[in-house]
Amino acid sequence: MVFFLQMLVTGIVVGSVYALVALGFVLIYKSSDAINFAQGEFLLIGTYVCLTLITAYNIPFIAALLIALMFSAVLGFAIERIVLRPFIGEPVISMIMATIGLSSVLAGFVHIIWGHETRVFPKVFSEQPVQLGKVVVAPVYLWSLLIVVIMLVIFTLFFKYSKLGIAMRATADDQQAAMSMGISVKMIFAVAWAIAAVVSAVGGILLGNINGVNASLSAIGLKVLPVAILGGLDSIPGAIIGGLIIGVIESMTGGYLDPLVGGGLKEVMPFVILVFILMFKPYGLFGKKEIERV
Repeated sequence: MVFFLQMLVTGIVVGSVYALVALGFVLIYKSSDAINFAQGEFLLIGTYVCLTLITAYNIPFIAALLIALMFSAVLGFAIERIVLRPFIGEPVISMIMATIGLSSVLAGFVHIIWGHETRVFPKVFSEQPVQLGKVVVAPVYLWSLLIVVIMLVIFTLFFKYSKLGIAMRATADDQQAAMSMGISVKMIFAVAWAIAAVVSAVGGILLGNINGVNASLSAIGLKVLPVAILGGLDSIPGAIIGGLIIGVIESMTGGYLDPLVGGGLKEVMPFVILVFILMFKPYGLFGKKEIERV
């Protein structure tokens, strides 16, 4: 039972980070109907920028985090404006292919600037384990969970009550109606990409503090895609619930099944669950079912 609870806590923490990164997929899909395959590179670049500020310039973690998030926001805004803006009005597949190419370009820059070796964050959080009943949890896990929950609450309130958040929701529902009300759809697209880059950077920094940082961290972007699809690509609550589901299943698989089969099952299980769910819920657990009349 203790081992089960340990795996459960690990799954919840990692799943919450997945949910945060999946939020980036959802925002971009809701605003432009496109899937951003460069999400993993946004995550990686934001993480490396934060790590470099801490290790090379001795900037405190909180300040480095804020600077990295501002950098990520500018990066997402600039990429949408320079690279993806020309694809507005073009078939969605064109924008998706552009994000695939963008992923390769950004990955190349990461390899050139930071190389391939694994780097670790300085000890930001206490190393003294926290005892929760019979379960021992590292403080970095608890802090990661707390930060993710705070950010998800902030974004939920932002989309529900702020003028910009309401404009983004209106644009996601009907772009033509939003434009008729004076909303700049182009600006909404840029803001969505900026926020997607920010939430990815936060997820990467948290995971980097847990497991270290190397180029393979960008694979989290591909791993999180099943989270977004599982919950529904147009559903923010779906991204949260999908992240927790995938995180817990992945943790349990790694703890119980991987030792029996020699490993590797943990990596493919999210995609197995995704296929199984989509057989019965093609739009995901909370996605809107589109009905077209001809």
